[in-house]
Amino acid sequence: MTETEAEIKARKERERDELYALDISGVAWHCAPGTEEHEERVEIAYLPAGAVAMRSSLDPATVLRYTEAEWRAFVLGARDGEFDLEPMPHNGGPAAQ
Repeated sequence: MTETEAEIKARKERERDELYALDISGVAWHCAPGTEEHEERVEIAYLPAGAVAMRSSLDPATVLRYTEAEWRAFVLGARDGEFDLEPMPHNGGPAAQ
């Protein structure tokens, strides 16, 4: 039995609501290796059921939460170059040469 569009939407809303209802006050936040405590950086925390929370070190009170499916899609897209920056002078683009 396949889900209808309305059932899928309702399930996703329920998952989002459950995810944001989680108490994450005691989670361990992780950042990229080699970054310093005072540097601007993205931090993530692993939540139950494969979910992930993400925040900026500049605004730790604002936390985004992603289901396992959302996080997996993001990571796979990043690995595939979906979010690569366009070459610009400041990141090795043509004018920098």
